Amino acid sequence: MFQNVVRGAAALSLAAILAGCSTSGSGGGGLFGTSSPAPATAAAPAGAVVQGVCPRVVLNDDSSYYRTYAKSGSKDDQDVVFQASLAETTRACMQSDTGMTIKAQVAGRLIAGPQGHAGTLSMPIRVQVKDGDQVLVNELVPFSATLASADQPVQFLFSKDISLAANPSATTQVVVGFDQGAAKVAPNKTHSKKRHK
Repeated sequence: MFQNVVRGAAALSLAAILAGCSTSGSGGGGLFGTSSPAPATAAAPAGAVVQGVCPRVVLNDDSSYYRTYAKSGSKDDQDVVFQASLAETTRACMQSDTGMTIKAQVAGRLIAGPQGHAGTLSMPIRVQVKDGDQVLVNELVPFSATLASADQPVQFLFSKDISLAANPSATTQVVVGFDQGAAKVAPNKTHSKKRHK
């Protein structure tokens, strides 16, 4: 149930992000506020030449969202500080005599939870290239996005170039998702202290 809510809250237009739209125009958002924009058809990055078999980019439903909590070990929705989610994907491939380079792109959304505040969220994103049960590439990529205000959700674009030594088969795919570990505790918000005369 929660999984469906998260994916619904994360729906956004990847084409709009690629065109230069980096923030949402509405406050709140998704699980903790208003609904997000409806998804649109993704567009391949401009200038890319697609040749041969270009592996699909897919999201793992079990790792398509990432949360930090105000309390250690908490899984309570009311303790959420930041929530990031992945929604839409696109890719472009460049083929050479020695292999292929895949540019995988994923649109995401960052919102503040009930304990949220302005700040930057660092999130580990795992990128894998799989051909059936065989893992060809397995890389953990650090990524961050910033909320200027707790009331203003932000859209982000994750982009990763992947080099393959051999041309992929028709069953090869790129799998992208957050690297899930124990519940994350967000850094405490810094408060300015007033000086007393």
